[in-house]
Amino acid sequence: MKQRAKRCRWAGVLVLVLGLAAAAGVFLRGTRDRDLSDDPARQGFRRAERQQMGLLYGKSGLWIDGFWDDLKQPATQSVLIAAVSVLTTGICFYFARLLETDDEPDGGKDG
Repeated sequence: MKQRAKRCRWAGVLVLVLGLAAAAGVFLRGTRDRDLSDDPARQGFRRAERQQMGLLYGKSGLWIDGFWDDLKQPATQSVLIAAVSVLTTGICFYFARLLETDDEPDGGKDG
């Protein structure tokens, strides 16, 4: 079981390193590209689009539209990638600890 715990830890470290590298890559690549969302020529279009969205779907539609727009940003994507990799690493380390405690003797207790 100790071998399985060690593999689980190595998998966690690998997921963490690859996830943080992927997050950095997404962020760097996304920030180099030109962002056209702040283009002054699109401001009138965006205002009309948001007004129509508010009329059709209300405040929840505006919130969801803003949420989807935020998900398209490279900073948001990189934070999500990093958070998922950290969470996955934590799960791997948790299972590694469980595997080690299952392997330990009971300390002489009958049972």
